[in-house]
Amino acid sequence: MLENKIQVGRAEKKMTQQQLADAVGVSRQTIVALEKNKYNPSLILAFKISETLGKEITCVFEYKEEK
Repeated sequence: MLENKIQVGRAEKKMTQQQLADAVGVSRQTIVALEKNKYNPSLILAFKISETLGKEITCVFEYKEEK
């Protein structure tokens, strides 16, 4: 399972979901789904989000083995 801290990163940058979506080229609904862990991003999208938030990818996304 891929968990993320997108919402935390957005709050630190004072970004709305729409602003992040526009910055990385996806819809706001995609950001909502990512934040709720209902959707796993492509590797390229994960890097774009991390770069936009100014964080290392491992600080935004964390893989956890499902039990």
